[in-house]
Amino acid sequence: MRRLTVALALLATLASGSHLGSQAVSAENGAPGKGRGTNILVVGIDSRAGLSAAEKRRLHVGGKGCNCTDVMMLVHLSEDERRASVVSIPRDSYVEYATAAGATGPARRGKINGAYAAGGGPLTVRTVEKATGLHIDHFLETGFTGFEQAVDNLGGATVCTDKPLTDENSGLDITAGTHRTDGNTTLRYVRARHVSNRPGDLGRVRRQQRTVAGLLARLTTEKALADPASTARTARALLKSVRSDDRTDLRDLVRIGWALGRLRADRTEFATVPIQDFDHRVPGVGSTLLWHEARAHALWDALGADRPITGDARIQPAPEAPATTNPAGIAVRVDDAAVATALRRDQFVVTDRSASAPAVRPAGPPVITYPAGRDEDAATLAVALPGARLRAVPKTDAFFDVTVGTRPVLVKTVSYDRNRADGAPVTAGHLGCTGTPVPPAAAGPAHPDLTDRK
Repeated sequence: MRRLTVALALLATLASGSHLGSQAVSAENGAPGKGRGTNILVVGIDSRAGLSAAEKRRLHVGGKGCNCTDVMMLVHLSEDERRASVVSIPRDSYVEYATAAGATGPARRGKINGAYAAGGGPLTVRTVEKATGLHIDHFLETGFTGFEQAVDNLGGATVCTDKPLTDENSGLDITAGTHRTDGNTTLRYVRARHVSNRPGDLGRVRRQQRTVAGLLARLTTEKALADPASTARTARALLKSVRSDDRTDLRDLVRIGWALGRLRADRTEFATVPIQDFDHRVPGVGSTLLWHEARAHALWDALGADRPITGDARIQPAPEAPATTNPAGIAVRVDDAAVATALRRDQFVVTDRSASAPAVRPAGPPVITYPAGRDEDAATLAVALPGARLRAVPKTDAFFDVTVGTRPVLVKTVSYDRNRADGAPVTAGHLGCTGTPVPPAAAGPAHPDLTDRK
């Protein structure tokens, strides 16, 4: 039963902005208007208040907290309760704050996470409503220790990665593969912002979404949200560690939890607000994220109309040749001048080695020889060179070598979009882990079934 508690607590900590119920924008005054469905805003607070020095060391949350929202997810539960859309709102999103009670003068602008420091949960809710045009029906918040305890009460979480992940700031250090992690390690996983292969907020948010998707799948499989009675017991426990607004009571949490427990993976969607500028500099504020106006508007419009967000080309257009990694980070040596020039236009870092090309070309299409372990970058280069053969080899350098053969080469214009790589709308099934989880040494002991605890 307490597993539902954990599910909602995890959503609260990871999602930082989940809405269950959408709203349309009033054409007359621009204020949020009640739409179809239910919107829940769930936030995780970056605060060290009340934590001892030992707790800070254990959680690896040294430094000074900002008393701001570190994580924000908007969860929209459709009116028929047959679909949930979870939208992450990056903490550095640059928005206009709602007007605080009694305030005069022009509206203040800043990072969305600062609304909490300026006016707590109420101002955070109104700011999200102003930025999205959606009405927030319910609000939940929690902190570091609440998240850790929630995961431990579940007996751990499942996290996965195709590469080792380390982050000195969050304390994360896990090997490639699928792992069963305790609350402490899971907290480090979802907080990490400085990992090498997916730095910044979008990669971190995708890891948060993957953790939530895995948790909901596990709770559903174990029938932890199977009926209102068990859900109610879990919700009562949740309210002991997660704060809610005065519009959210036990009945609301039971309805939401039970609905989530009945959803199939293909009826649960995850996305991140589309970003246009990943380094929008603002004097006095610093580096911020600027939303892509047209795509973000399409996202909020879909939620307000209670429509799915996956498959909507207005939110995430489908390019002809999408790349999963940034060509600007791939160094390529090519033995053909024309191909080198075309790849350079695609933003690859190209060295033209046509002067040393063989007099007789090998038969067939181009061959891409690349350092073992760089499969994602190899796939990006292969998008630009359709039909090329891939060959991973142990290499002491970081170059991708392209050997042009006898077959004519067509170089495609690739499209790299960080939004698509890390934040495009996908269903939960696309975020799941495969393989058998292996508990790391740091993980705590397995917990017994908690469904009968009061």
